[in-house]
Amino acid sequence: MPGPRSAALAARLRSVESRNITHVDAQHPIFWQEARGAVVRDVDGNDYVDLTAGFGVAMAGHANPRVASAIARQAALLPHALGDVHPAAVKVALLEALARLTPGDLSVAILASAGAEAVEAALKTALLRTGRPGVLAFEGAYHGLTYGALSATWRADFRNPFLPQLFQGVRFAPFPEAGAETAVAAAAIAAVERLIDEAERGPWPIGAILAEPVQGRGGLVVPPPGFVPALRALCDGRTRLLILDEVYTGFGRTGRWFACEHWGVVPDVLVVGKALGGGLPISAAVGTPEVMSAWPESDGEAIHTSTFLGNPVACAAALAQIQAIEEGRLVERAARLGTWMAERAGGWPQKFPWVARARGIGLLQAVVIRDYGGVTARERALRVADEALRRGILVLAEGSGLEVLALTPPAVISEAQLEFALNGIEAAFAAGGERDREPGAGGGY
Repeated sequence: MPGPRSAALAARLRSVESRNITHVDAQHPIFWQEARGAVVRDVDGNDYVDLTAGFGVAMAGHANPRVASAIARQAALLPHALGDVHPAAVKVALLEALARLTPGDLSVAILASAGAEAVEAALKTALLRTGRPGVLAFEGAYHGLTYGALSATWRADFRNPFLPQLFQGVRFAPFPEAGAETAVAAAAIAAVERLIDEAERGPWPIGAILAEPVQGRGGLVVPPPGFVPALRALCDGRTRLLILDEVYTGFGRTGRWFACEHWGVVPDVLVVGKALGGGLPISAAVGTPEVMSAWPESDGEAIHTSTFLGNPVACAAALAQIQAIEEGRLVERAARLGTWMAERAGGWPQKFPWVARARGIGLLQAVVIRDYGGVTARERALRVADEALRRGILVLAEGSGLEVLALTPPAVISEAQLEFALNGIEAAFAAGGERDREPGAGGGY
């Protein structure tokens, strides 16, 4: 838990940062000092095995040597350019790499900094292409907190304070979970079709179906096998676009380069971020040439751009991250370690009555907690996360109600580190599952 240096930094932080940003109490936060591979060290000298990969960013490990060297070289050579006027050559190289890696004929991209920005670019693309402003999104969805992305994000606690300013043309359909009865998946598709039909009679006919192929912050929910293909079948690229948000799932985390490849689906626009930059902020919306031709030719003033579009250092980091993933065969490693994690976590419901089930794909593994013994699932999950932190393991609660523990380590984590972490999580279930939180402890992270 926080040592004296973290506690001092927390006190300083409280006076200079909006109180909405970082949760501060007797147990939170620790302050990171350095990180290598799958290990984080805080300012008090404590080491932690990281089962978060820094919100999924560190697919190739924290401070990956290839990525760090590329950043240093590019920063010394050219840290910034005129991205949409006179860009850096490295931007072209990254765009070519994305065209090579993404499935099907996805090959024309708009670069951005944050995942939410790339979602915004994809939504703009859909409107330009179809002329139809409505969006079909899903219960449990998380696409970011900028206004366009927030309009398609499900959680009420994120949306409600800003509802008067949010676009009202978004409809939400159920997102089914793999393993559910066939009727549940069929009902979800029927709901999508019904909502599309209803929108046709209103001011916002649906021009985009926006979905995460595997929901991330919604609780690491893997859909039934036919669900994503069914969404593809409802989009023809002119009346409606299929936009798949792979900000969390992309670049190997699920055991494929992109999660949509598990179902043989190519979207009209693929949104990527997080692990793309290896620690630097960069994202992209990658579309087919036909769909992206909806954007007008630049006459010297782009109608969608930003100061840091195609930042040279971020582009160099992304290229090095892709090389590190390829050379380390980390996509295959994610699949193998994910199978091991799933088998281990699959036994926890029999050991702990408050564990409802385990689920996941690749290095996106989740442990779903239930209300039990007078303790809510949310409170239990947060207790376990706190206990894991005491034991030197970083793990986060996810899900719309923070009722899911997410196990999403870097793909470079060693077997010994992963074994230590899983043993620690299991011990945290036994100890933290019953221990009360310290007085004054909050409910967030």
